[in-house]
Amino acid sequence: MADPSSYRPQPGQIPDSPGVYRFRDEHRRVIYVGKAKSLRQRLANYFQDLANLHPRTRTMVTTAASVEWTVVSTEVEALQLEYSWIKEFDPRFNVKYRDDKSYPYLAVTMNEKFPRVQVMRGHKRKGVRYFGPYGHAWAIRDTVDLLLRVFPVRTCSAGVFKNATRTGRPCLLGYIGKCSAPCVGRVDPEEHRELAEEFCDFMAGRTGTYIRRLEKRMTEAAEEMEYERAARLRDDIEALKKAMEKNAVVLADATDADLIAVAEDELEAAVQIFHVRGGRVRGQRGWVTDKVEEITTGALVEHALQQLYGEEKGDSVPKEVLVPALPDPVEPVQEWLTDRRGSGVSLRIPQRGDKKALMETVQRNALQALALHKTKRASDLTTRSRALEEIAEALDLDSAPLRIECYDISHLQGDDVVASMVVFEDGLQRKSEYRRFQIKGFAGQDDVRSMHEVITRRFRRYLAEKEKTGEWVEDGHEDGLAGDLGTGLKDEDGRPKKFAYPPQLVVVDGGQPQVAAAKKALDELGIDDIAVCGLAKRLEEVWLPDEDDPVVLPRTSEGLYLLQRVRDEAHRFAITYQRTKRAKRFKASPLDEVPGLGDTRKQALLKHFGSLKKLRSATIDQICEVPGIGRKTAETIAVALAQAAPAAPAVNMTTGEIMEEEPGTMGSGGEPVTTGAPDERRGQET
Repeated sequence: MADPSSYRPQPGQIPDSPGVYRFRDEHRRVIYVGKAKSLRQRLANYFQDLANLHPRTRTMVTTAASVEWTVVSTEVEALQLEYSWIKEFDPRFNVKYRDDKSYPYLAVTMNEKFPRVQVMRGHKRKGVRYFGPYGHAWAIRDTVDLLLRVFPVRTCSAGVFKNATRTGRPCLLGYIGKCSAPCVGRVDPEEHRELAEEFCDFMAGRTGTYIRRLEKRMTEAAEEMEYERAARLRDDIEALKKAMEKNAVVLADATDADLIAVAEDELEAAVQIFHVRGGRVRGQRGWVTDKVEEITTGALVEHALQQLYGEEKGDSVPKEVLVPALPDPVEPVQEWLTDRRGSGVSLRIPQRGDKKALMETVQRNALQALALHKTKRASDLTTRSRALEEIAEALDLDSAPLRIECYDISHLQGDDVVASMVVFEDGLQRKSEYRRFQIKGFAGQDDVRSMHEVITRRFRRYLAEKEKTGEWVEDGHEDGLAGDLGTGLKDEDGRPKKFAYPPQLVVVDGGQPQVAAAKKALDELGIDDIAVCGLAKRLEEVWLPDEDDPVVLPRTSEGLYLLQRVRDEAHRFAITYQRTKRAKRFKASPLDEVPGLGDTRKQALLKHFGSLKKLRSATIDQICEVPGIGRKTAETIAVALAQAAPAAPAVNMTTGEIMEEEPGTMGSGGEPVTTGAPDERRGQET
């Protein structure tokens, strides 16, 4: 586990202002999102004696590896950002905000005779109006409590409603005026539904109408000297205004805009962008760049616009882009943005009002990003170097493994077996070197034999290319690699061949059996200068070949964090490929066109006949022999199959899915034999 003091920011780095903060683990995954009135005071609470922390908080801070924050102007902005980011990042330590992996909504059940206002989670239902999502259920209840003064809609459960109807006595809310008590007939269904519709209109943003109406009624009551009614209306207006504050948007006119701010010095510049949609901050992004030449702020803005909208079209480009300085000249950029969107785009500097205030918030975030970048820039390289040194020491390597390759096997109950190879150089991802493998034949029966095949195939290719092109040429380059490659190891366009670079360390996802399989594959190929280890998920133990006991790295070890990151990346890449293959193999079946034929009866048909081809050749009487298939359905099935293309794909008899034929045939040892030139794209299938 990590020591929180290892990533604790210096007190002067944290601003004393409202904001939203995010804790990330060593894999840069967001594990917790929170908000604070004062970021400095709130974050200080996490970096105290671990014994004083709540057990869940203690687990979170020891799992995290870094913390970052976004400065906002008000607590309302912080609340909105918290909601957005919890939904976006799905942090594992924010489970208190949800019960069933969903976010709480304010729901109005307009599909009922007497609509009910309630907190609702899970799948959205037809006929129910939803508002949200919210990060906290109590925030919904606070809002509803304020609005019930003006819109006394039913909030009770069905059981309470029926009991009140039976006894003729309303609940407490009915007595204190926060429910119109339709259960006892104080209002009829039409009047109660009208109240519910007004409640929905107010939540949807049409607030001015109701406030003006209440203010007029309050003035009339005061003129008629009905001061008690005027006071009650005054309190209703205040309740509505408080509810509006709890649901406040950043820009009151529901603007769609992007706001760009730049913070710079002589050498570097930080750019921050807030994406505002529907008046709310829906996203944030930013980057820090080196200033290789003297460049104006307007030119930096122009580069930022190119980065943002270079590949975007249509509504992805907002109607309004707010910037701190205009490019010079501005007309070509304005015309380019208009062309990307397909309609007019306003590119301007905000001068006053809410937009200028929000721009100041974005500017503060840019300043914070630049300051934080300067304090962390040197430490990143130091951390990576320390991690590689720790791995070399733990595995007894002669030098730090500057190139690490990790392999993982992925399948679903033995089907669609694939493998991934990811590459890290100098502790950083090298995605252009990623590769993926199909596993066919007997090797797919278990992970160990699959791992042996993948390692064999990868390094057999390496040896073949090495034999054709020559050995490594040691030249003392300090570019993170052990040496340079001869020109023969590169294609005509100068790109390295697919398996030209050998790793110093091979990591497999698994324990002792997988490590033994990888080592055996290397030994069979006569390769003895590449180290092998495995990382087991259960206890995060590092296994070495021919060792009965694992190597246990400290939980605070940077080396262990790097191995975990490599392993998790291999797992992600493998499972993504496996899911992609399954999606490609799933083809539409003629049986899908048969009305009323569900998955159960489709499976029964395929199980009975063995394949779609045999089902197509069956008679109607034979189809009727399948349990659950009547004659009329059998006739419909026969017609649908007759109208379908005659060349039917194969069917997976385990899942009933339609399978696409893979090109090529199987060679000896499970190697696929293919034709055509290999594709050199990233993540190429091998």
